[in-house]
Amino acid sequence: MSLAPRAVLVHRTTEYEELLARHGTHGQAAFFLAARGRSVDAVRERHERTLAALAEVAGAVPLTWRQTRVERADLDRFLFGPEDVVVVVGQDGLVANAAKYLTGQPVIGIDADPGRNPGVLVRHRPDRARRLLPYAAGAGAAVDELTMVEAVTDDAQRLLALNEIYVGPAGHQTARYTLGLDGTDVPPEPQASSGVLVGTGTGATGWLRSLWEQRSSTLALPAPADARLAWFVREAWPSPTTGTTLVEGLLGAGRGLRLTVESDRLVAFGDGVESDALELTWGQTIHLTASPSRLRLVH
Repeated sequence: MSLAPRAVLVHRTTEYEELLARHGTHGQAAFFLAARGRSVDAVRERHERTLAALAEVAGAVPLTWRQTRVERADLDRFLFGPEDVVVVVGQDGLVANAAKYLTGQPVIGIDADPGRNPGVLVRHRPDRARRLLPYAAGAGAAVDELTMVEAVTDDAQRLLALNEIYVGPAGHQTARYTLGLDGTDVPPEPQASSGVLVGTGTGATGWLRSLWEQRSSTLALPAPADARLAWFVREAWPSPTTGTTLVEGLLGAGRGLRLTVESDRLVAFGDGVESDALELTWGQTIHLTASPSRLRLVH
């Protein structure tokens, strides 16, 4: 007998909840914000809108289904099942936070605070959840299969991200490494830089795009469902022993970027989550490619 679908509501602690945890009371939080020229009322209103959105989505779950909630900080300890329908209630970035823990489950992005989010990934309002939940669980649900990027080290550590993976120094030091491209005759190049960014078409609306615009690049950035990746080297420095020839490009199907560390310590992290970083040391190699895993985002 197959299990009934389970709705997994993914959310994050609101700014108001964080303020109460830090300051203890509403009055103390209000005093703290007022001293910095902010109003606690606006923060609480956003908190209440988020709670209302969560309540509306929870009430829309079919009675025959199971349901549970998971906070962003607990995602790495939560076990998703194949029968789950994942409902992310919050910001676009929360979808990216959840994506790397999924294995093909359909995802519905619910915008908890319309007007404050771009809505690239949280595409729906809470009142659409009642229709979308059974639709997402059906065999004919229309989804966008969004490309993800993965990094694998030579000691089999793996990192997955929806937007981008950064490889570089943890602070403001210089990263030293040798950069090579799979499947080409271009020789590997020793480099000194502020790090390397490899990202997807979804990430091309964020950090990747800022680098693309900053250098007036002529690369055609990929679309979210495009299998290609874009990559950029940040602030490459020319010297007698380091080059600046390989500083940007696109990675097609089956192509990857290979980086061999020549520093005491570099890190690799995905989607801006520095707390979930891979540690890289002298002589280690990390390989970055498009992942076979994709995020299935419901229309």
